Amino acid sequence: MRRPFVGAPPTPLGALAPGTIAMITRTPVRNTNLKIAVALLSLVSLAACGRDGGAGAEPATGAQGQNATAPANAKLVVWAMGSDGDNLPKLLKKFEAENPGYSVDVTSIPWQDAASKLRTADAGGVTPDIAQVGTTLMGGITDAFQPVPGDTDTSVYFQGPLKSAQAGGQTVGVPWVVDTRVLFYRTDLARKAGFDGPPKTWDELKAMAKGMQAQGGAKWGIRMATTPDQDVQNSFAFPWSNGAQIISQDGSKWTFDTPETVDAYRYYQSFYKEKIADPNPATGAGAAESAFVNGQLGILVAGAGESELLDQAGGPGFKDKYALATFPRQKSGTSFAGGSDLVVFKQSKNSAAAWKLVRWLSQPDVQVEWYQIDGALPAVQSAWQNPALADDKRLSVFGEQLKDTNAPPPNATWLQVSDVFGQQVEQMVKNGKDPAQAMKDAQTAADGIGTGS
Repeated sequence: MRRPFVGAPPTPLGALAPGTIAMITRTPVRNTNLKIAVALLSLVSLAACGRDGGAGAEPATGAQGQNATAPANAKLVVWAMGSDGDNLPKLLKKFEAENPGYSVDVTSIPWQDAASKLRTADAGGVTPDIAQVGTTLMGGITDAFQPVPGDTDTSVYFQGPLKSAQAGGQTVGVPWVVDTRVLFYRTDLARKAGFDGPPKTWDELKAMAKGMQAQGGAKWGIRMATTPDQDVQNSFAFPWSNGAQIISQDGSKWTFDTPETVDAYRYYQSFYKEKIADPNPATGAGAAESAFVNGQLGILVAGAGESELLDQAGGPGFKDKYALATFPRQKSGTSFAGGSDLVVFKQSKNSAAAWKLVRWLSQPDVQVEWYQIDGALPAVQSAWQNPALADDKRLSVFGEQLKDTNAPPPNATWLQVSDVFGQQVEQMVKNGKDPAQAMKDAQTAADGIGTGS
C-alpha cells in the first residue's frame, strides 16, 4: 500500500465532539503549484525532545499536564484521516481487549477537512482528547496541546521527526508514524556511468546524474520530487546537509541568509543550470514514474510509497533495475522528515487515559502491527529491529535515513514565510536568480513577517 508522504494539508478540521481523539495524519502530497507546496510546508511541525523516564513506564498527566493516574474506565472517540479511519479500529480492538474498561470509537475524516476541523474544535472549546496531527498541520495550533509528560522517554523516537512537535521550548507531542525522502536510482544506468553503488557525497551525486545522461542515455539525470508541491520540501535537504538551519536555536529569528544556505542552494541550482535536472518537468499523475521506468530519468527523490508506484509502472522484473539509497553527504546527509504526531489537548477531560493510549500506540510491537495493517512506517526506532522491516532491503534504507532528518518549525508564521521562501526557490530554478540574492530577499521578507514567538 502506498503511503502519502507528509502531514495533512492546510485545510479545515471542523468541530469535534467533546472527548474525542482527533486523528489527522499524512497528506497525499499531490498539489500542483509551488506556492501551495510551500503552504503545506508552512504548517510542518517540530518534533519532541526527550525527557527523563522509561519508555515502558505508565506515567500519565491530567488536564494542563498535571500528573495523574490513568483511570480504570474511559471512553475515547478517535478521528482518523482517510484510510486510517478504516484501518485504525482493527488495531484498537487489541487495545480495548488489553484494557477492558476502555472503549474507543473511530470516525473517518476526509483529508481536505482536516485543518479547519482541528482549529474549529480548539476555538470552540470542544477539543478531542488526542489528535494525530500531520506534521504539516502543527504550525499555529501548538498552544492547544499539553506538554508531553516529564517522565516520557522521547529518546525512543527518531529525533528528526520528533522536532515536528517541539514549540516554544516545549515538547507538545510525539511522532506516531514517519516518512522521509531518499534516492531512487536506476542501477543499470548507474553502472554505465561508472558507479557500482549509490552516490555517497554531493560530488558523487552530480557525477552520477551527469554520467547517466552522457553514458546511460537518460534525458535528465535527476528529478528532485515527484510533484511540484514537494520541490521546496525536498530542497531543504541541501542546506540542512550543509550545516545550515532555517531558524535560530531559540526560535527568535529566521536564518536563510547564511553562507551555508547560499552555498547549498548554489549547488542545488547547478543541477538546473547545467541541464541535469528539468526546471519544468511534466506534472501529470505518473509522469515521474514513467520517465524513470523508460530510462529518461536516472535518479528520483521520493518517499516510501514510491516503490509500489514504480513496480506497478515498470511491470514484472523492473524492481531489479533500481535501488534505494540514503541522501548523499556534505557535512551530513540530512533529509526531510514527514509523517504525523500524537498530541493531547489541554482541554481534554480524559488526558490521563489519552496518554495511556498514546503510550500504547508507541509500543514497538504495536507500531509494527500498525505498519502491517496500514503500511505506516514506525516512529519508534526499536520497531525497525523487527524482521518485518529489518529484512526488507528497501524499507531498511528508510530506517537508516530516518536517523538523519529534520523538519521545519511549527511556528504560526511558517505558512507565510515558507510561501515567500518558495517564491525565491522557484526564481532560482526557473529564472536563474543568484542564490545569494534570493536568500537575501527571502531573509528580508521573513524578517518582516517574524517568527510569531
